[in-house]
Amino acid sequence: MKNRNLNKWVIVLILPFLICFNSPQDEEIKGIKDVADFPIGSAINTMRLSRDEKSLALHLKHFNSITAGNAMKMYSIARNKGEYNFRPVDQMVEFAEKNNQRLFGHTLIWHSGTPAWIEEMAKQDPKALDDFLKDYIHTYVSRYKGKVDAWYVVNEGMNTVGGEYRETMWYNALGKDYIAKAFRYAHEADPDAILFYNDFNIERDTAKMHGVLRMIDDLKKQGVPVSGLGFQMHLRMDIPDETIAYCLKKGAETGLQIHLSEVDIIFNKHDDNRGGGIQIYDELTDEMLAQQAEKYKNLVLMYRSIVPKEQQYGITFWGVNDRDSWIKGFFRLKDWPCIFDENLEPKPAYFGFMEGLTEKLD
Repeated sequence: MKNRNLNKWVIVLILPFLICFNSPQDEEIKGIKDVADFPIGSAINTMRLSRDEKSLALHLKHFNSITAGNAMKMYSIARNKGEYNFRPVDQMVEFAEKNNQRLFGHTLIWHSGTPAWIEEMAKQDPKALDDFLKDYIHTYVSRYKGKVDAWYVVNEGMNTVGGEYRETMWYNALGKDYIAKAFRYAHEADPDAILFYNDFNIERDTAKMHGVLRMIDDLKKQGVPVSGLGFQMHLRMDIPDETIAYCLKKGAETGLQIHLSEVDIIFNKHDDNRGGGIQIYDELTDEMLAQQAEKYKNLVLMYRSIVPKEQQYGITFWGVNDRDSWIKGFFRLKDWPCIFDENLEPKPAYFGFMEGLTEKLD
């Protein structure tokens, strides 16, 4: 009887160590880009990466596509009237070429990326705004012809909720035709570049998704050279996979290149506005980590199974680790949205994502 009790306690004591030894974290940490059969990207700041060897090593191991976090937006390029500052973009190009990575242009036209002097010009002289739009896109895109693979020509041109156009400075001054003009100017500057429209919430707000589809159909009927659709995919854990799958299917039916362009997955909620975080979970549990891993896995499986191979432009993360995620600062929210933790170690989400890449499709 004593020996039997002793054996029982030995099992109880060593079981946690056995479980730990066989956990996914002990699997080989493979480079994501080496497993995926489409490009895997991340949003980066080249200056920050140059100062952080561990982050740089992580990036080079896992990613073969890059998007600038802010360096390629209009407020960086056209900060002052009458001059363009292309140094930040030159640094992105240099980094991409040095490390053999695809460079994605984010973004030409975005209401939140417009300098104040341009907004003032729009109020005073819409014709001058149209002239600027043409000159800016022609100058910018032609300068990097053959070096930038694709562009987000217009970002977030629809309302946050529903299927109507966002009444931005660009819309109010030039009407919805500013979108068609921007695409045409970009195509004139680089006929070989893939030209995307990009937006958020189109994976969960079906009314907004159908509004985007109507816009794309209208552009196509006009012969506008739109060739890609970007789903930002800032997901929440409570968004049903069925809704995501439906929206991906509708997007793929356009025949455009499909880019999951700014992927992360949060546990908490927000109202889509700066500072609008809704803190539901204060602590991260093992159960939450497992659920997040499953969500990442399902997202990859949906992308692979729903989007035809020839339309798979790739998946880009908007923040690789929880330490540097934009979520905390923008929404003032404590969360854990990424596949690597604050110490740049792989989370269960990493292994879930990798399972989604390797699992055999039906």
